Amino acid sequence: MVLMESLNLPLMSDAPDFELEGIDGKTYSLADFEGAKVLVVVFMCNHCPYVQAVWDRLVDLQKKFKDKGVRFVGINPNFHPDYPQETMEKMKEYADRYKMNFPYLLDESQNIARAYRAQCTPDIFVYDQKKKLAYHGRIDDNWQDPGRVSGHDLAEAIVALFNAQSPSGQQYPCMGCSIKWRE
Repeated sequence: MVLMESLNLPLMSDAPDFELEGIDGKTYSLADFEGAKVLVVVFMCNHCPYVQAVWDRLVDLQKKFKDKGVRFVGINPNFHPDYPQETMEKMKEYADRYKMNFPYLLDESQNIARAYRAQCTPDIFVYDQKKKLAYHGRIDDNWQDPGRVSGHDLAEAIVALFNAQSPSGQQYPCMGCSIKWRE
């Protein structure tokens, strides 16, 4: 496991389009989230302890904000022969284990992760209604212990966007396992 941080990317950049298969057998593209007031794109995978530590928090945030037009989508870029737990079948198992309530897609080619410039899992991108990047950062200030969280960065960014405001300019990077690039 190599610890990485997300890149500092320019805000207001457009969300790259994608066409990826989900664990439900459907193919999803950016257009499928057109009606979302806020779109949260999370690059994630099954085996990363950083993702496992926050998976329930992501599910809880989707549940909390779904009725307000907020949509989450998880994208797994780690389909790799050295990581057998990153297959579509294993993605379904993990989604069931965590009672996942948003689409979980496989980026088998890793082209979408490259287009977004994702670096780690989790790597979180939040887009406004026009699909402009408004937040790129961590979920909260304590990935290891949800009971010790004092700053809810992702939730605060979502609320700001839902209220037609800009998220805080202070955005801390995501931290997690490196994406397992196939060169």
